[in-house]
Formats: sequence, structure tokens, C-alpha cells
Amino acid sequence: MTVTFITGANKGLGRETARRLIELGHTVLIGARDPERGEVAAAALGARFVQIDVTDDASVAAAAADVAAHEGSVDVLVNNAGIHGPYGDPSTLTGADALSVFDVNLAGVVRTTTAFLPLLRRSSDPVIVNVSSGMGSLALTHDPSRPESAVVAPLYTASKAALTMLTTQYAKGLPDIRVNAADPGYTATDLNGNSGPQTVTEGTDAIVALATEKPGAGSGRFVSRTGEIAWSG
Repeated sequence: MTVTFITGANKGLGRETARRLIELGHTVLIGARDPERGEVAAAALGARFVQIDVTDDASVAAAAADVAAHEGSVDVLVNNAGIHGPYGDPSTLTGADALSVFDVNLAGVVRTTTAFLPLLRRSSDPVIVNVSSGMGSLALTHDPSRPESAVVAPLYTASKAALTMLTTQYAKGLPDIRVNAADPGYTATDLNGNSGPQTVTEGTDAIVALATEKPGAGSGRFVSRTGEIAWSG
């Protein structure tokens, strides 16, 4: 049975990914910072809750130790936890603003991936899915026909561009693990005030597809629900 660990899984895309993968037969571990919300989500979905704050080294290490003690290994790691940060006019941004967003969206992925690598390497087909965004793509953010081109979210977009590149580097540096990035698309979640035209089910199509691919599928890709995304046009 496939064991899947998802960060930020108590709501939104993380929760819907958990629900869909459970339906497909995965044993899903709901990773969340808030114990109460995480427990409620896990109970509702039929999953197990594991507390994790991706900005805290000790919390991430404790989460990995918890999974090692209970499940013993992980087949799929979905790095989903993320924050939006300031949007609009960037003239008042501070270094602290940047560090706060990157601490979750990029450094959090690094912390979690490093801690869970020993568990992933116990799998016969280990997979990492990083939830990135088309808002980090030069091609999409410069295409006036795309909604990504109209958004000014300097730190979120920069962090997701960095995450996509980090994904390609992990794919090259970890040839024993399939590592890909998913673009959910403009999906109605708390992150954007539920303004996106896509449902959370549509928004998780790429994540679920990457989490359920057969052995031998490609690594180092950036994938949306309609296909692969170019870094630049």
C-alpha cells in the first residue's frame, strides 16, 4: 500500500489531494501545523494526523521520526504547505517579508525533503511532488491571455519560481527519486480569497497525477492539469 505524506493538508489543495489519494487506496498522512485543524481533517478523511511546522527544524524532524515509528517508510511526499505573502505595490516590502514567505515556500520544502529522504529511500518507487505555481513561470506571467500576467505578488511568485528550479535540481541530484513540480492553476482557495475559477478538485489534478504515475515516469518536470509548462517562452 502506498504511503503518502502531505504538508499543509488540513484544508484547500492539500486536503483535497488527501481525499482523492485515499479514494485511490493510498495510506495518507495529514501534515499540518495546527493540531486541532489537522486532527479534524484527518478524522473526516480517514487519514492519520502528523503535526509539522515546515518552518521549524525540530518540528520537521519530529514529524519524520513519528512516521518512521508508525509507517516505517514513505512512498510519496507532497510538499504542499505555502503562504501568499504581500501582494500589490512592492515599494514597501521588507527583507523580513521576503524571509517569511521564502521560509515556508522554499526553505520549508528543503527542511521537509531532507528529513524525509531516509523514509523515501525505503520505498521501491519514491516520489516527491512540489506544489509550485504557474505564477513562477516567465512564459505564463508574460502572456497577456493568462490570468497569471495580471497578478502582482512579488514574493509569492519569486518563491514559486525558486521552488520550480529547486525541483529540477533535486531531480538531477537525486536520480533514485522521481521529483516533479505541479501547477494547480488558478483555484478557489483561502490563499486567494476563494477567487479562482477552478474547483479544488480541478486544482489537484496535476498533483494527483504526479503522485500516482507508474514507475519510470519522468523527473524534473513542471506539470499542470493540461500538460507540461515551459519555464520561459
